Amino acid sequence: MSAGRLAEWRTVLSADLRSRADPYDGEMVRDTVRQVWAEPRATPPPPARVWTDWVLLGPLVPVAVLEVVLRHDLGWPVVAFILGVPSIFALLWRRTHPLTVVVIVFACHGASEAVVLLGAEHSAMLYATAWLLILPYSLFRWGSGRECILGLAVMMLAHVPNGSGAVNSLVEVIAASVFLLFPAAVGLAVRYRITYRIRETDQIKLHEREQLARELHDTVAHHVSAIIIQAQAGRTVAPTDPKAAARVLEVIEAEASRTLTEMRIMVGALRDGGGAALAPQRGVADITKLARAIGGSPHIAVQLSGGLDDLRPSVEAAVYRLAQESITNAVRHARHATRIDVLVAGDDDAIRLTVQDDGDPNPSAAATAGFGLVGMSERAKLLGGTLHAGPNKGRGWTITAVLPRDEVPA
Repeated sequence: MSAGRLAEWRTVLSADLRSRADPYDGEMVRDTVRQVWAEPRATPPPPARVWTDWVLLGPLVPVAVLEVVLRHDLGWPVVAFILGVPSIFALLWRRTHPLTVVVIVFACHGASEAVVLLGAEHSAMLYATAWLLILPYSLFRWGSGRECILGLAVMMLAHVPNGSGAVNSLVEVIAASVFLLFPAAVGLAVRYRITYRIRETDQIKLHEREQLARELHDTVAHHVSAIIIQAQAGRTVAPTDPKAAARVLEVIEAEASRTLTEMRIMVGALRDGGGAALAPQRGVADITKLARAIGGSPHIAVQLSGGLDDLRPSVEAAVYRLAQESITNAVRHARHATRIDVLVAGDDDAIRLTVQDDGDPNPSAAATAGFGLVGMSERAKLLGGTLHAGPNKGRGWTITAVLPRDEVPA
């Protein structure tokens, strides 16, 4: 191939490579770095002190003191004590001030290694300071993006070659970096796992609020429709029968009062832009039908007792939904269960729902099934009630919900 032809091919290939290059790659990298730098600290905020801190701190201090006294291969014991023992106490602030603790501890660590350059025969680093491996975990678990980047740089600089051979020092730096990055990766994984769980819980609560808002929308629409019909009837009979018109006004007043009560419940409940469901709302009486529809094994026994008439529509719908979710969870996750007992009892103040099975409890599966216990608790809370769930002393799992008959949350 001629030189001119080869040059032509090179020109074409270079132009093709430039055309394939993504002009946004550099900008994406810069945006990623800026996002990492701007990452806030982990939520919820970390605890300042826990009992395990004192369990770790208790033996480390006397071990460090004994090491200073008894070790013969320790350079400059006084310096080792000054740099090593106080840095152990920094353990207490590793969650609330992760970057500050990393800077202090790794500065002491680097200084204890650097005494060799100043004439000491051995390093002044104490074995007791091996706990500093906790710091990369704490930094990436609790620190902000800015703190993680700066702290990582400090940890790397603390292992710069300190006077030994260049090859050996490079190997040591690489090995130390890998050794420190492992707990950092673990801390980052734990952080994002917990963040994911928090977001998932928020989504469950939001979904439950939307469902409740749809049901309340249907209830309010029903009351408003009744008010309109009564108003039209009252206007028709008013000229000929004033007493009938007065009775109509009483009905309108009662319906408006009930509507206002339901509207108060909607405060704080979120709703998306979708239309309300057209199917009629389920109530307490439908729980028996639900048990028959599920059928099979385990056997589902439903008992209704007490005053269950004239319930607020939102309470009726909530009792049904909570019973439905509880029964579904028990059928799916109560291993070796033979029976599920559902009891709905009403009194003058509240409605109590109890769902109990006789299977082997599986808390983790029960808590994540469907909307799970988080969504059920959110629904009960929005209506001013409570929900408790947990394993029985012997076998089985029990869910108890108490909803106020008339009271509404402020």
